[in-house]
Amino acid sequence: MDIRTEKTRRSIYNAFICIRSRKPLEKLTVKELCEKAQINKSTFYVYYKDVYDLSDKIESEIVSSIIKSLGSADDIFDKPKEFTRNLFIAYSSQSSLIKTIFSGSRSERLPDKIEDALKEMIFSSHPKFKDSKEKNLFITFSVYGGYYTYINNPNYTLDEVVDFISSMTEKLLK
Repeated sequence: MDIRTEKTRRSIYNAFICIRSRKPLEKLTVKELCEKAQINKSTFYVYYKDVYDLSDKIESEIVSSIIKSLGSADDIFDKPKEFTRNLFIAYSSQSSLIKTIFSGSRSERLPDKIEDALKEMIFSSHPKFKDSKEKNLFITFSVYGGYYTYINNPNYTLDEVVDFISSMTEKLLK
């Protein structure tokens, strides 16, 4: 990728994060974003259809980063405690970005995207799992149950929440 393209995308990304930390996505305009990024609207439209397209691409980058940090797809079933710990360490390492990008109307999208990406990773190495009711339900429960337990219990330390979630996922597989 050409350095000018990279600088332009980085400028758009940084402007988006800055504005998004103060405003819901629905109130963010391309005009405002372009002013902050110091680019023309036509330049923005070379890369993105609208602010929702930009948000979706940033969300996908975050999810991809989280999934890449998890290791083997087999770990969710073979080492559920370790897998869960790695997942929540990945969430925690990007928590400020997650809180900004997946706020407001976008808050439900993180677990949705994590589940989709996780299933894609697992099913690509184990196609037979795609038809397994137990595997599908376990993945969904692990992602959503763990995520909402983590998000809705800020009074506890990360270690306390992750230890609890990890032990629950391990018990489920027994």
